[in-house]
Amino acid sequence: MNSGQPLGSVIEGSLTGGLEVRLHPDISVEDMRVGKFLVVQGMRSRFFCMLTDVALGAANARIVASPPSWEDTFLREVLAGSGTYGMVNLAPMLMFTPESQESFSSPNGKSVNSFVPSFNGLASFQPQTSTTMELLPVKTIPSHFSQVYDANEDDFRRVFGWEDDPHRNNFSIGKPLDMDVPICIDLNRFVERSNGVFGKSGTGKSFLTRLLLAGIIRKNAAVNLIFDMHSEYGWEAVAEGKEVNTVKGLKQLFPGKVEVYTLDPESTKRRGVRDAQELYLSYEQIEVEDIKLCGRDLGLSEAALDNANILCNELGKSWIPQLFNMTSEDIKIFCDDKPGHPGSITSLQRKLLRLDSLKYMRAVCPQNYINKILQSLEAGKNVVIEFGSQSNMLSYMLVTNMITRRIHEHYVKRADRFLQSKNPLDRPTPLMITIEEAHRFLDPGVVQSTIFGTIARELRKYFVTLLVVDQRPSGIDNEVMSQIGTRITALLNDEKDIDAIFTGVSGAGALRSVLAKLDSKQQALILGHAVPMPVVVRTRPYDSVFYTEMGDQAWEEKSDAEVFAAAELAKADLGF
Repeated sequence: MNSGQPLGSVIEGSLTGGLEVRLHPDISVEDMRVGKFLVVQGMRSRFFCMLTDVALGAANARIVASPPSWEDTFLREVLAGSGTYGMVNLAPMLMFTPESQESFSSPNGKSVNSFVPSFNGLASFQPQTSTTMELLPVKTIPSHFSQVYDANEDDFRRVFGWEDDPHRNNFSIGKPLDMDVPICIDLNRFVERSNGVFGKSGTGKSFLTRLLLAGIIRKNAAVNLIFDMHSEYGWEAVAEGKEVNTVKGLKQLFPGKVEVYTLDPESTKRRGVRDAQELYLSYEQIEVEDIKLCGRDLGLSEAALDNANILCNELGKSWIPQLFNMTSEDIKIFCDDKPGHPGSITSLQRKLLRLDSLKYMRAVCPQNYINKILQSLEAGKNVVIEFGSQSNMLSYMLVTNMITRRIHEHYVKRADRFLQSKNPLDRPTPLMITIEEAHRFLDPGVVQSTIFGTIARELRKYFVTLLVVDQRPSGIDNEVMSQIGTRITALLNDEKDIDAIFTGVSGAGALRSVLAKLDSKQQALILGHAVPMPVVVRTRPYDSVFYTEMGDQAWEEKSDAEVFAAAELAKADLGF
């Protein structure tokens, strides 16, 4: 379809309900796809719109009551475009409003009393005079019978920029569904706030997350701390939907910028991960707040947690090792002197003994590994923490909470020092923390008492943000969802999850239909702080071409047998 050919005319609409467009007779309704990017040329402004619905219309109810036979192609052709026609609904997202009015030629060659400026030499319509213009939020709508056009490459570049823009830290995340032009997100704006990658199981959330992390590392937009629950980000992982193919991890793409820490050195070594550093935690580093987040997984009651506070206050940092060594008589004696309950403390002791089965827990560690991770982050290194066979929910929630709380405390001190000194050298490098199964940390029942809820609500106050990856956004607290800056969402089917995605988003009604019609693979709806307007993209392939664009060397090819063996080993380590 010629991008200069008008597709239809605006016949009615409203600012809140969108625009109703009747397609011209020579335009097939089957060429219209939900999520398509179209432009409407008004008398004074140019509107950038997303197609949100497609419908069929008839000029006379008798046609619908007595339709022509399927064999009567002549009558169907006679009715097409006059008696029957296609309709599309458009949601205006952005507009250009000129500062001056000049005549210019539209794509069909006719003179129109309007003006659309060039943008770094790129313009859909060639102006006769020069003026400046900026993207504006939509505050009005085009007049009746304004013409609708396919968006062309210049329109996309005007709205989303381009990856090599020297003035912005852009990263191409994909392309429109029907065009070969990159859609860019502004990484500096992306890391300013907490963000989310959502989608039901099997839609490629890990693939999207790898893509985003690679772009952030490549462009040095922030330093990353990635809690890699299923060993998918640090080193090579099985490709989406393929059993005998792997994709590179971040350590392989950026060997000098990424460090891998592992809670299960044996598993990491078997998978062939190079230069991975061991990570151990001690019981003395565990605080009651860490235990509280794992309360459901450990089966702890409120009474047990209250007694944990008593033990911590009385016994100090070594309260857990001392509790393990207590006999029934010791517990009774303790409760005689202190306000503890023997039954609750005995139950707490029995349930905390599950921690002894965790490979990475030690009574005393030879060094403070959390400080070591902090030093890596301070040096500008991106850190991936692999769980290996320790990828159970108890380990994941305990480790992420312990490490994140202490790193956040460090960043708060550094941010306060920077605010006091105003010295640019004291300014912390922005840190983005990636967590999977985010609803477990941001559930309404626990979000007020977890460090992750605190970080999400703080925005970028202390230079720390979250990248939450989840298949159940409805399980995340509404207040936290409203603070999510940019949402990259693959297919979702559950109504509650779809409602959660659009928490705090204006014009959500039109976007709901777009999200529900996404393909199950390699498509996503992007909206929020890092993009000028919502857009549906066919996500960028994560393949050898991408590796080269990231500056990586040639990918070492492996035989199918080698790849299959590595995949089976990884599954065994993860308990599949």
